[in-house]
Amino acid sequence: MFQTFTERSYKLERLDTGDYTPQEYELWQKEMKLINRFLGDMRALRLSLLSEIKEEKFSVLDVGAGSGELLRLIEGWAKKNDKSTRLVGVEINENGARAITGKKTTSVCGDALLLPFADASFDYVICSLFTHHLTNPQVVRLLKEMNRVARKKIFVIDLNRHPLAYYLYKIFSAIFLQRFTQEDGALSILRSFRPEELKILAIEANLKNVKVERRAMFRLVLSSEK
Repeated sequence: MFQTFTERSYKLERLDTGDYTPQEYELWQKEMKLINRFLGDMRALRLSLLSEIKEEKFSVLDVGAGSGELLRLIEGWAKKNDKSTRLVGVEINENGARAITGKKTTSVCGDALLLPFADASFDYVICSLFTHHLTNPQVVRLLKEMNRVARKKIFVIDLNRHPLAYYLYKIFSAIFLQRFTQEDGALSILRSFRPEELKILAIEANLKNVKVERRAMFRLVLSSEK
């Protein structure tokens, strides 16, 4: 099917409808860890959040944290750099919340659009590969909630809706990934954003000092300072 890429797709991913088996979900988690590790998310985090942290003690909330892979990266970085940290992951899926583990990491099963934390509870609030699962009004609400519970800065990492990203992923996934991950991954790109679209949503959420930067492997990083 020919894709125009001019507007976001709102077709639901199987991950969002629950139309998958436990075996498919378990393999999806493993495959997504590899994809995120080698195709840009961890690099984007290093070049955004981790390059910002100067203090010796800091806290981070990861919204829609999945299995907690990025939190484990932050924990390892903090240990390597002799920094003290408090890390929390929010995940609506109970099984996913239980998978968020680490010596300095805790998990909360909760709604990302109604975060169960007081204002300014964390120095930094992040989310990765989550906003494309939401409608535009939901993204605005999420950004407001992230901004509310952050003391210093928020970072949002997601996909850049680009034809080259879509077709390269289709080729790669057909060779290496199960059908569930193939289909949902391609649809994730179609549901994702162009830089100007993400910035408009941030402005609608009344965020200040907004930047949207392109990163390697068709990633976008939105940042906003309090």
